Amino acid sequence: MAPNVFKWTDFALGHGVRLASILLIALILNRVLRTLTRRLIPAGGTEGIGRIARMREQHTKTLAGLLYSAGTALIIIGAILTALPEFGFNVTPIAAAAGLASLAVGFGAQHLVRDLINGFFTIVEDQYVVGETVRIGAVVGRVEHLTLRRTVIRDIQGAVVTIPNGEISQVANLSRDWGQLFVDITIPSDGSTDAALATLERVSEELRNDTSWSPVLVDGPRVLGVESFGPSGVTLRMQLRTVPGRQDDAARELRRRIQNRFEQEHIRLGGVQLVELVGGEAPHGLGTKSNS
Repeated sequence: MAPNVFKWTDFALGHGVRLASILLIALILNRVLRTLTRRLIPAGGTEGIGRIARMREQHTKTLAGLLYSAGTALIIIGAILTALPEFGFNVTPIAAAAGLASLAVGFGAQHLVRDLINGFFTIVEDQYVVGETVRIGAVVGRVEHLTLRRTVIRDIQGAVVTIPNGEISQVANLSRDWGQLFVDITIPSDGSTDAALATLERVSEELRNDTSWSPVLVDGPRVLGVESFGPSGVTLRMQLRTVPGRQDDAARELRRRIQNRFEQEHIRLGGVQLVELVGGEAPHGLGTKSNS
């Protein structure tokens, strides 16, 4: 009995102290990791109230959880590998086997790793969230789902498009701050340009003073003047900025008022009317050129 007692005592005094130190260091590292994940990722829900703000808050919480879980797993694995020699295990073959396995998995999952890394930065940099309208390559639509691996968009035709995050090299977010559009009005060359410009100024003032539309308008409408002239007539340009997603509505209302006022004042329109978007696009394709 006495030799066994001394053996366990020696183990507790020697290896036990080192094992306790490993456990203590692991706990401290875990606590530091928890603090860093809470501080490095800004708290959500501070920039606004609404569904998009809530989704942004949920994304930050999800990202914090992913970082904490991954870091905790690394700490646990490191603690186990450090503690195994205290029980007489040789960790060199284990580490070598783990390295080879990681290398094999890395070669086989390069695309997956790239997707996860891009998805991580998409979320942490707040490039876009669920509910916003974006343009990714040739796809324009509303973000319906976002994970570390993929982005799901419903495009302007209603199709659901799934894009791996690793294939996304450039994103245009059309739902941030404001959207800008230009409305071009063509009048015949023999018409009065000054009279048409004065009428457009009155229409702009009426729209700005309309309480049902003023909350939608960020700036304008502004009458910029003569944009071009040619065989089809003189093209006059107006500029309009709205809150995100309301460009289509504002453009329709502006065109309706221009049409009515031109009819009242007997100002003829030319053969072509163009609407061109800059700085943002409406969800269902406003901005294409069409003959009227």
